[in-house]
Amino acid sequence: MVCCSNSMGIFGLQTFKVKVEADVSDGFPSFDIVGLPDTAVKESRNRVRSAMKNNGFDFPDGKITVNLAPADVRKEGSVYDLPILMALLKYSGVIRKDICDSVFVGELSLSGGICGIHGILPMVIQAKEYGFKNIFIPFENQNEGAVIEGINVFGVRNIDDIFRHFNGKTPLQPAVYEPFSGNDKGIFIPDFCQVKGQFAAKRAVEIAAAGMHNLLLIGSPGSGKSMIAKRIPSILPDMTFEESVETTKIYSVAGKLAEKQGLVTARPFRSPHHTISMAGLSGGGTIPKPGEVSLAHNGVLFLDELPEFSKSSLEVLRQPIEDGKITLSRVSGTIAYPCNIMLVVAMNPCPCGYFGSGQKKCICTKKKVMNYLGKVSGPLLDRIDIQVEVSPVDFKSLNSQQQSETSAEIKNRVNNARLMQTQRFKDTPFTCNAKISAGMVNQYCVMDNNAKNMLEKVFDVLGLSARAYDKILKVARTIADLDNSDIIRQHHIAEAVQYRNLDKKYWQN
Repeated sequence: MVCCSNSMGIFGLQTFKVKVEADVSDGFPSFDIVGLPDTAVKESRNRVRSAMKNNGFDFPDGKITVNLAPADVRKEGSVYDLPILMALLKYSGVIRKDICDSVFVGELSLSGGICGIHGILPMVIQAKEYGFKNIFIPFENQNEGAVIEGINVFGVRNIDDIFRHFNGKTPLQPAVYEPFSGNDKGIFIPDFCQVKGQFAAKRAVEIAAAGMHNLLLIGSPGSGKSMIAKRIPSILPDMTFEESVETTKIYSVAGKLAEKQGLVTARPFRSPHHTISMAGLSGGGTIPKPGEVSLAHNGVLFLDELPEFSKSSLEVLRQPIEDGKITLSRVSGTIAYPCNIMLVVAMNPCPCGYFGSGQKKCICTKKKVMNYLGKVSGPLLDRIDIQVEVSPVDFKSLNSQQQSETSAEIKNRVNNARLMQTQRFKDTPFTCNAKISAGMVNQYCVMDNNAKNMLEKVFDVLGLSARAYDKILKVARTIADLDNSDIIRQHHIAEAVQYRNLDKKYWQN
């Protein structure tokens, strides 16, 4: 007799239904798992056997064959422990109730406890789409699974919970999502009111946050580049539910969710050290896990001391920040992770840090300066929408008792601008101005005649590329949104152009 249960498999962010078939026949006692299982799946034999015996259930005698269908798709991880157990309990008659409308995922301990696993959220979403009514997951993951409505999510601590539920002794109640009470990042987010002066830099950061534009901060040491960048999370626009689910799926697969955290509700701010490898930035492994660029999805990827990163690591960013996704190919298959990010980078203009600053004399030779700046390639620089020079703060500004604008005030304007963009792009795949496709720029970035004339002159004088032309228009669109204007006017273009000319000062000196 063949007894079945249902489970879910996962490969990257892609999930698929797995039917677990258990057959027990006469013959020499054995336990085989087929259907392209990896080592962790094969080890389920020992965990299931021990868990059943340690909880007083008779382990079937005979030749046991468990098939994981579809058999031509590789199965990985320990998520199949629980569905294999359910199929055997069904065969043994311990569980008589029909389980065809339910999905089971979870790892077993030898004592019968059900341990937490990664990737629960995408599995629950897919189980709902397949039409299953119930899904049984580890209790540790129940708040994550309960985010999704339309399917009963049951958190189970051990085998005894399952046994009592299906035999009607102590029915489990579907989990109810509880908002995470802790800080998503677990750290205090500093406020812009602590930043003295730097009005031009703060204005550029506000525009970047409002339109999700990539941003370059360049200046001498101690001018406040990192200080400003680390305050960006305090003004980022609120996440929509759809964005939270997208980001949470990535963190779930990567195992980065905090304990009892169901949703990632604050936009990610990832700041890897410059020694990070190319695989650490893009994602890697035999079965590629999300890298920093994907963990920053719907948030900010901050690269401090940009020229100190390896050139191979920086170049891997070129296509992802343009396409909004990164594709990783391995022998086991191809995985695509979303990476709709706001790239923020900070750097000194030379090894000593004072080239072109006017504050101190630069001690670097021209060759050293060019070699240092040359670590940032032209194609990568061309993908950065806003370039701003961060100058040292003078004594008068530092000693001023005047209260600087708070992050809450800036965020209010950012949220209003993002609301305009949400309404503008409600029937499109775009979410913000920075993501407007090249073919749609003229449709959404409407200028008056004065603005057109100015942009034409600037294009000829600066010798802009087609990508730079689009970037200026998109930034001007965001500036107009902050100005609550439907039309891009001349002063919006003028300000946007200012954020594209630093490469003339440094990279073409």
